[in-house]
Amino acid sequence: MNDIWGYRPAARYTAGTDLTGYQVDAIDGHVGKVDDATDDVGSAFIVVNCKPWLFGKHVMLPAGTVTLVDHSQETIRVALTKDQIKNAPEYDRDAHRDDTGYRTTLGSYYGSR
Repeated sequence: MNDIWGYRPAARYTAGTDLTGYQVDAIDGHVGKVDDATDDVGSAFIVVNCKPWLFGKHVMLPAGTVTLVDHSQETIRVALTKDQIKNAPEYDRDAHRDDTGYRTTLGSYYGSR
C-alpha cells in the first residue's frame, strides 16, 4: 500500500461523501459500520464500529485499505481479513483522532500487510 492514508482511485470514493453508516466488509466477511470518516489529504481514514462482532471495539482503518466504495449499496470493502482488523490497535476518539503517534503505529501495522 503505497499511500496508506489516501483512497485508491480504483476504490471509487467520491470526495466529500459522508460514509457514516456504510457497512464495512473485510475479505472474509462483515466487520461493522462506519462511525466516522475523513478524506483529508494525506490523513484519510474510516472508523469502524465492530459491535457486536468485537463487543463494541472501534478501529481506525487508513483509507488506503479501502478497495471499493459502493455508494448504491452503502458498502465499503477493505483489503484486510477479519483477524487483521480484530488484532488492530483499538481506536479511542478522544485519545487518537489527532494523535500522530497512533497514526504511525497504524501505518506500521497496516503497511506491513
